[in-house]
Amino acid sequence: MNALNQIILEGNVVKQPEKKDFSGGKVCKIPIAVNRRYKNASGSTVDEVSYFDIATFGSLADTCEKWCPKGRGIRVVGRLKQSTWKSEDGVNHSKVEVVAEHIEFKPFFKKTDNANDDGPKSATSTNVSKNKKAKLEALAQAATDTEAENENDSNEEEEITF
Repeated sequence: MNALNQIILEGNVVKQPEKKDFSGGKVCKIPIAVNRRYKNASGSTVDEVSYFDIATFGSLADTCEKWCPKGRGIRVVGRLKQSTWKSEDGVNHSKVEVVAEHIEFKPFFKKTDNANDDGPKSATSTNVSKNKKAKLEALAQAATDTEAENENDSNEEEEITF
């Protein structure tokens, strides 16, 4: 029986991801910062920041290289992986990173130039370029098509043999 090894993190990309190709495929490393705010025993608010290295592989690596610029919020579902090695001077080293199995991209928020509007503006607002709207429409259509295919597949009876 495998032991449970799963982690969910939500944070912001702190540096542009780095993708590398190697003989077994490709990997994209994404450093993120996860913020936590709490009150200590004296009642003071404390802001705590933790930094994590996220590793993605295969097609997810390509996607993350393209869609994870510095500052973007992401939610990562994955597992912890520990790497150990010995340096040339004989010192043992260890590093723990998160191997992503699923990543959700948070929407971008932009400030407008309008002085009367101090709030963030979502990427789906009316000032989004026609090209981006076309891409969003294509993604929505693909999701609808996939959902319809899944419904058709679930309606078909399968013969089960023992």
